[in-house]
Amino acid sequence: MRAMIYIFSSLLLTARALGQGGNTTTVNGSVLDETGKAMEKASVIILNAKDSSEVKGTSTAVDGSFHFRIAGGRYLVAASAVGMTRQYSAVFAASGDPVSLPALRLAAKATKIAEVTITANKPLVEQKIDRMVVNVDASPTNAGMTAMDVLQKTPGISVDKDGNISLKGKSGVMVMMDGKPTYLSSADLANLLKNMPSSELEQIEIMTNPPAKYDAAGNAGVINLKTKKNKARGFNGNVTVGAGIGKGPKTNNSLNLNYRTGKFNFFGSYNESFNRHPQTLDLTRKFRDTIGGPVNSIFAQHTDMNNEYSDQSFKVGADYSVSKKTTVGVVFTGDFNPGYFDSQNKTNMEDGMGNIDSVSVTTGHVKQNFQQLGANLNFKHTFDSTGKELSADLDYIGYNLSNFQMYRTNYTTPDGVLLPPVDTLRGITPGNIRIYTGKIDYVNPFKHDWKLEVGLKGSTVRTDNDAEYDNLVTGKWLVDTTKTNHFVYTEGIFAAYASVSKVISKHWTVQTGLRLETTDSKGDLKTTGQTFDRNYTQLFPTAYIQYTLNDKNQFVLDYGRRIQRPDYNDLNPFKYFLDPYTYQEGNPYLRPQFSNNIELSHTFHSVLTTTLNYTQVTDIIQQILLQDDATHTTFVQQGNVARQENIGLAVNFGMPVTKWWSPNVYASLAYNDFKGVVNGYPLEVFGYTLTGNMNQNFTLKHGWKASIDGWFQGKQVSGTIIANPMGAINLGVSKTVLGSAGTVRLNLQDPFNLAHFSGYSRYGNVDVALTNHWDNRVVNVAFTYRFGKNQQVVREHRASSSADEESSRVKH
Repeated sequence: MRAMIYIFSSLLLTARALGQGGNTTTVNGSVLDETGKAMEKASVIILNAKDSSEVKGTSTAVDGSFHFRIAGGRYLVAASAVGMTRQYSAVFAASGDPVSLPALRLAAKATKIAEVTITANKPLVEQKIDRMVVNVDASPTNAGMTAMDVLQKTPGISVDKDGNISLKGKSGVMVMMDGKPTYLSSADLANLLKNMPSSELEQIEIMTNPPAKYDAAGNAGVINLKTKKNKARGFNGNVTVGAGIGKGPKTNNSLNLNYRTGKFNFFGSYNESFNRHPQTLDLTRKFRDTIGGPVNSIFAQHTDMNNEYSDQSFKVGADYSVSKKTTVGVVFTGDFNPGYFDSQNKTNMEDGMGNIDSVSVTTGHVKQNFQQLGANLNFKHTFDSTGKELSADLDYIGYNLSNFQMYRTNYTTPDGVLLPPVDTLRGITPGNIRIYTGKIDYVNPFKHDWKLEVGLKGSTVRTDNDAEYDNLVTGKWLVDTTKTNHFVYTEGIFAAYASVSKVISKHWTVQTGLRLETTDSKGDLKTTGQTFDRNYTQLFPTAYIQYTLNDKNQFVLDYGRRIQRPDYNDLNPFKYFLDPYTYQEGNPYLRPQFSNNIELSHTFHSVLTTTLNYTQVTDIIQQILLQDDATHTTFVQQGNVARQENIGLAVNFGMPVTKWWSPNVYASLAYNDFKGVVNGYPLEVFGYTLTGNMNQNFTLKHGWKASIDGWFQGKQVSGTIIANPMGAINLGVSKTVLGSAGTVRLNLQDPFNLAHFSGYSRYGNVDVALTNHWDNRVVNVAFTYRFGKNQQVVREHRASSSADEESSRVKH
């Protein structure tokens, strides 16, 4: 830690050297929005002060900066952007010496009609230099959906049968909310997103190679889910009421309030959802005495499942402007997610010819409760109008998880005669996670288009999971010592980073960064007395080169090294059962995976983006199926299965064809190659995957809008599992009402019932085929009403925190 502080201090002391250089005849400046954030691709024009005639024009770089070379004279600068008011600089003289102008701040255009602020419509997809931005409300089909549904049809993102998220064919995605990790495992994150209403989301940011400022976690990059915030003065807000029906009922309701007066801003939100979604799972497992030998037994399993979850979450906070340059804030969050999972599993145990020898029927009931409470204290000081600022965050997040399981298994002959014994298993598995994080970031723009960013971050995490399993024997519960366990895991991560960017000319911009992360972790299996320690320090470099050929063509080449640490609950060795022959188990010996990513992208006319990427991953963490031939059991576990190579080509096209029709089409072709050893057996699988997303938005008369969107995922290789093609098509329509203060939305989610999973795993002694159907065909209707005095758009309150990466590794 002391070494990182020394690095941070040295970077600050040497920063002045970046600002030294020879005199030029350039005019330098920057364009910011009203929150002080740099505006990329804003239009900047040099005007002659005498007659306001245009002299030169350009657009701002990714850091909002611009520069001109001009002859002597008197001039002024005009800056503008779509949906923003134009701003002018003061008149200045160009006499040979460099001219540095104060930052120009652009405010959003607003028209007050019945005290409702109306701004320009945002496109569905925006392509920026370092990320793709998806505006959720731009598509009426998103109404009434969950956050997971919206992700499923987002360009470049695919979701497998268990809710694991991949980006451009690569797993290991860091999912953040408002710039902070969720600390959830993939399964618990999937459950959270399936219960989060889409009305809570404003944007989805997709970064395949995030800069050094971000945590190095996430093999495939970062997906940042930005929730909605109110930015207007006075008292205002909105309420959304939504309901849906498929095989089970669903609700999605939310309330957002904001009150800003003087130096204070108070805000709060509440979201409620309910989801009952039945599903079925079919597994066919074949057993052999020797690999490649004849089949001697078959287990054909069919499971009917019914999940029911309700979710209530809140966010309340306040900002206080100490001065025009200094703001402090506090945010409290909470999430309460009780639910249950009922299942009935029938397994036909057959001989090698398919003749049924016996049948087992397992009835399961799981009751679980997930609770999360968090607090954030934040500080931000802006030194001047150039963008120099210092910010800090302190965070606490606590998770409490409870899980009660009850399974009863009966065995019968093929004609239904009951066979002894009757197995009854009870599991009580409480757990908690405590996360403390803090970070500090400093940004300093220099003359001649240099910018330095440095920062420090530290986090500590402790998880405590205590599982007790009991068998019912002659009317008494006896502890099952083969399944009972108590697992405690502690982890500390400390990081320092530095990033430098430079606009070399109107054609070239470069940025490079380096992040140092040191990790100390310890796992303690208290029941067995086993412990493990892992301590390592790693460097994560990033580099970006942007070349703007002309107004129509832009190229970006970037590189980054990243890490994917195991989710906390994936390290937990507890077992979760489907029946006596099928269960899920944690792996305390998981190691982190590391990846090297390189991308080359070309953007034409800001409407067509083509990206070529290559990724190499070592010790990739993947879900694998393992099998015990002696007991005929199959279990799912995360493992470091292989070395992966990924090569991908992606194309995204989006532009208005007419005033009323705006399409966006995304397609990606990826090649994945996995080589390794799993459970002592060699693994070598490879294949191509074609994925695509299509969004067609129509703006009609009298406040009507309509959309058609869909997604497709071709045959996919994912470690030891091969997934067959799947997809969906969604239809939606919306109408503004009540003088534009209200919006009614209706959508049909997968009306053609195309979205279901099927696949197989065949390697070593494993031969499993599986099919999963869920409640995917749903009709949703939602109504949103906006109220209050929206008089002036102001700086939005803090949305991010320092605990983003840690919270993304929590499951519930």
